[in-house]
Amino acid sequence: MTLTVAIIGRPNVGKSTLFNRLVGRRVALVDDTPGVTRDRREGEGHLGDLRFTVIDTAGLDDKTGKSLEEGMRTQTQEAMDIADVCLFMIDARSGVTPIDEHFAAIVRKSNSKVVLVANKYESSAGEAGFYEAFGLGLGTPVAFSAEHGQGMGELHEALQKTTRGLDDDPELEDDILQDENSPLQMAIIGRPNVGKSTLINTLLDENRVLVGPEAGITRDSIAVDWEWQGRRIKLFDTAGIRRRSRVVSKLEKLSVGDTLRAIRFAEVVVLMMDVERSFDKQDLSLADLVVREGRALVLAINKWDLVKDKASMEKVLEEKVERLLPQMRGVPFIKFSALTAKGIRHLMPAVDKVYEDWNAKVKTHELNNWLREVSMRHPPPAVQGRHIRLRYMAQTKSRPPTFVLFASRASHLPESYKRYLINSLRTSFGFDGVPIRLQIRSGKNPYV
Repeated sequence: MTLTVAIIGRPNVGKSTLFNRLVGRRVALVDDTPGVTRDRREGEGHLGDLRFTVIDTAGLDDKTGKSLEEGMRTQTQEAMDIADVCLFMIDARSGVTPIDEHFAAIVRKSNSKVVLVANKYESSAGEAGFYEAFGLGLGTPVAFSAEHGQGMGELHEALQKTTRGLDDDPELEDDILQDENSPLQMAIIGRPNVGKSTLINTLLDENRVLVGPEAGITRDSIAVDWEWQGRRIKLFDTAGIRRRSRVVSKLEKLSVGDTLRAIRFAEVVVLMMDVERSFDKQDLSLADLVVREGRALVLAINKWDLVKDKASMEKVLEEKVERLLPQMRGVPFIKFSALTAKGIRHLMPAVDKVYEDWNAKVKTHELNNWLREVSMRHPPPAVQGRHIRLRYMAQTKSRPPTFVLFASRASHLPESYKRYLINSLRTSFGFDGVPIRLQIRSGKNPYV
């Protein structure tokens, strides 16, 4: 059996852009003009380990009668009828429109499973539409940007959960679905020649990937299956990433793109650094990329056997982590030698811990008890002579932990106070090494 995924939604929400991204090449025409796509188009899509037939459809419109628009709607309806999963797309920047609500009601009555995708979420302008999407009754939306490729990991997770148990065909189960014991996806990244491939070989206790003194031996991401203490791990050895200004050859650009894809689909990312050149600009850029992609992070300091005064160097590293990575306060950093394996036993327990925190969920009553305590200890500042009231808080998702805080005059809450809340969350609930996303929302004003 082949899984079929249909992309549906009103005109000009980005369906064809997503279709091209899933197929892996520019097949469908894309333009800002609504209604470019008229017939349904099929292609072989892939997203991580998932393989499926993807259908691009015409934009849903509420026009009826014997017209071109009615024919387009019929084509879309036929695609919905044959699809196992429908990706229902909205434009997060425009918010939920009456047409979205009208067709969401139709989709809810269909037999297909539905994943709600809030597209064009690459900036803060899409936040309001993302939270409006909860009101469509189609479950938790996936924050996504088809144009920039943001949210691919979240879409993969949503599709995986939706399709689990869809069919009892063993072949489908093996090729498309993952069971609850699916391997932990762990990517090892860093600048060239910091010891990534050596670490892979040491963990596996075999010469699985090529190593050498020359930089740039690894050119594409190599996936290796491994087992640690009975737990399945999929290790990704990646090509080293240099500064963008130094990447000139086409082959190196392709290698960098492959590494970036490995980061997007990883669950835990190990950022390796050479102890003699740790935390330079490129290392910090990579760490920031991991945070923006919402992956759990572990810092790995390699070549620790070359350090003579280890106590002094450890203090220097602690100071650098606190000063240069304030957005990841408490992120674990492990010191070892990938060549001699000394200290390497501490790496996987740290990976296991951040993975557990990355999946953690906080109960709503615990979260609001915490909110009362931190707001009493340090109330939000008054803006223009008026106090900001923190009303309610809830966790909307994990992987990474994402929270929504409802407050009066939310747009006036200072960034410094948001950082205070995030750091308090990290300290109180142990989210070390895990990105935390906090959205501040205001309740709708009934008088507007």
